[in-house]
Amino acid sequence: MLSRLLPRHHHRRLLQTLSRAAAAAPDVDLHQRLCSSSAASSPSLSIWRRKKEMGKEGLMVVAQLKRLAALPPAGGHPRLEQFMRSHVSRLLRTDLLAVLAELLRQDHVSLSMKIYGVVRKEIWYRPDMYFYRDMLYMLARNKKINETRQVWADLKSEDVLFDQHTYGDIVRAFCDADLIDLAMEIYDDMRSSPDPPLSLPFRVILKGLVPYPELREKIKQDFLELFPDMIVYDPPDTLSDIDEEFKF
Repeated sequence: MLSRLLPRHHHRRLLQTLSRAAAAAPDVDLHQRLCSSSAASSPSLSIWRRKKEMGKEGLMVVAQLKRLAALPPAGGHPRLEQFMRSHVSRLLRTDLLAVLAELLRQDHVSLSMKIYGVVRKEIWYRPDMYFYRDMLYMLARNKKINETRQVWADLKSEDVLFDQHTYGDIVRAFCDADLIDLAMEIYDDMRSSPDPPLSLPFRVILKGLVPYPELREKIKQDFLELFPDMIVYDPPDTLSDIDEEFKF
């Protein structure tokens, strides 16, 4: 039909155009699929950093958990475990995360660890740096060594990597809690991180190590090796040193 309606040279051009379009179609379709797949697999915003608003059910769960946790034996009453299975396991993701955030805020260690375990078993759970950061902050505030080691082992098993600023803040939190051995273990992990070192986290750590002059001197030497053009100001040993410095 085309050969009858079109001149021969126009007919030949049209066939060539259609052939090229047909050959390119699979490539275009493949490109579209690859772009779509790339967009679908791109990292989303951390669910732990999103605003956590607690609904009525979440408020009820927090109150009931605290009531049952107070029953003897503390934190191990059978009714607490039953409530965990019957109510906590049914919470929506937003409510479950809000419950954990509230328990962390209240420094309720045993209940936080229970909800932490529930969260990590959920089908929607993904390893999250901020999730582990806030767990470690709470454990440092409450000077919990065994729980800290458990959480640290969990995050290592999930290949969670902190950025340098977060490392510095966590080390400082454990220094402030006088858990200096844990602080130095986390510092060693920070030094072995693949991320390039930054000066500010070191300054945060050095400030937290003022009560530990020997350790502070060691970290100071590490800092000066990494940043030879920078200066570290040492705190005065006594108040009399301050008076001498500002004497006219």
